[in-house]
Amino acid sequence: MSSHSASSADKLIYMANQIATFFESQGSDKAVAGTADHIKKFWDPRMRAQIVAHVKAGGSGLDPVARKAIDRLPEMKPAASATPAQ
Repeated sequence: MSSHSASSADKLIYMANQIATFFESQGSDKAVAGTADHIKKFWDPRMRAQIVAHVKAGGSGLDPVARKAIDRLPEMKPAASATPAQ
C-alpha cells in the first residue's frame, strides 16, 4: 500500500471510529445500525470501497462498532452471480 493510500485509509478509519463513538450512547445494536446508515448515506462510494477493502485486509484500527457497521454495508456482500438461479 502506498503512503498516500495508507494516509487515506487512516483518515477513513478515524472518521468511522468518530461516527461509531457518536452513536455508542444509543447502545450497541443502535450504534452499529446508526453508523452503517451514516456511512451508506454520506460517504462517497469510493470511500466506502476503500474502508471495505481495509476491513477485508484485516480492519486494524477500527472500533468494534465501526467494524460491525462496515460489515453491514452492501459493498461487503459478495457480488451476485451474473446468471440467475434456476
